[in-house]
Amino acid sequence: MNPRHADADALFADHLDIQLSRYFEAMESCHHDALVIAAGAAAMHFLDDMPVSFKPNPHFRLLTPLDPAEGSSIVLRPGRQPVLLHLRPRDFWHLPPEPAAGSWTAGFEIREFSSPEALQQARDDLIRGANAAAFIDPAAPVPVSLLAHLDYGRARKTPYEIACLAQANRRAAKGHRAARDAFRAGAPEFAIHMAYLAASSQEDADLPYGNIIALNEHAAVLHYQHRQRELPPGGGRSFLIDAGATERGYAADVTRTYSAEPGPFADLISALDTAQRDLVAGMVAGMDFVELHRAAHLAVGRILIDAGIAKGDADSLLESGVTGTFLPHGLGHLIGVQTHDVGGRLADAEGSLRPPPESFPALRLTRTLTEDVVVTIEPGLYFIPMLLEELRRSGEAGRIDWSTVNALIPFGGIRIEDNVQVTASGSVNLTRPALAAEGLA
Repeated sequence: MNPRHADADALFADHLDIQLSRYFEAMESCHHDALVIAAGAAAMHFLDDMPVSFKPNPHFRLLTPLDPAEGSSIVLRPGRQPVLLHLRPRDFWHLPPEPAAGSWTAGFEIREFSSPEALQQARDDLIRGANAAAFIDPAAPVPVSLLAHLDYGRARKTPYEIACLAQANRRAAKGHRAARDAFRAGAPEFAIHMAYLAASSQEDADLPYGNIIALNEHAAVLHYQHRQRELPPGGGRSFLIDAGATERGYAADVTRTYSAEPGPFADLISALDTAQRDLVAGMVAGMDFVELHRAAHLAVGRILIDAGIAKGDADSLLESGVTGTFLPHGLGHLIGVQTHDVGGRLADAEGSLRPPPESFPALRLTRTLTEDVVVTIEPGLYFIPMLLEELRRSGEAGRIDWSTVNALIPFGGIRIEDNVQVTASGSVNLTRPALAAEGLA
């Protein structure tokens, strides 16, 4: 057995039992007596025969770590063992998948097929006689009510899922160390990205999302998507890396920011890191995430005042929208088999929504935190020219020391992000221990 899988392997059977109980409960509530969960198939590039990178339906991934799984399905019927229909095409153009193996297979009846047509026939046979079969299939209509039930409960993670998330953070930490070292050695964005992939043992297709590798002003683009091959003139002043990893489909989402030299920007990084730690330390089951997001804005307001960037008090900077210029995104989101895991704005299992307040329209998560929910906590402080120009034209412009802001614009911005498990008495940070083991904060 691979040592890095040992903990997850021991926890999978209980995880599957919990997930199946959730699915069967949701099926009963929505009056379905059969459910087909299809892994899906890779789409093709337009007018081409080359496939897009494939990621399985997350509902398929919740029930099995099977990889690769393209074309496979799971069939659920109440009172019966789940059936995994595993497609292993007879093919010489591509290497077929290996047979399903590992201790996790004990929870399934596994049938293998060499053609999609044979698998489809078996799938039809398994649901024959069902009064109301449902499909969670990328190629079929989505059962909205059923998904609402499943998505709401999915926020609470099983011990198996938390073990996978922790391992994904450990893998990401290895990449973060290599990326930091490459930045300090004077590497450009593309070389930093390649160092990350090698150290974390991943290809681009393995990543839970495209790495954000941003030097200097690029750190002010929240989802910066390019990787320059050459260093910018003057080299790297600052470096923001938002990069993750996967373990059995579960995602790590980790961000750190570095300054090449001591000075005001390095001081801001340290101040935001302290604020982020305080936000995590204050988390507990029963907390309203909207209020935690508000606390992040107040923390950013205090940092702006202490750094001489803004005048006044934190509350008035928040209410006037000044902190929103420097922190225009939400504090965090649910994380699991999807980086931005679903259900962040659900108010209940029936699908009622709790939209974000008008003052925080970008907030992805508006729920009350419950035990074993895992979220990202990622406050930021950015110098985004477009937003700064709007502030400069507003009635709040007099509260800003523009000479200080202008001096910081070339550094782009800062984000500090950890993945955090909520507990009954507080929280468990899944990211910082992994980074500490690699010599990072």
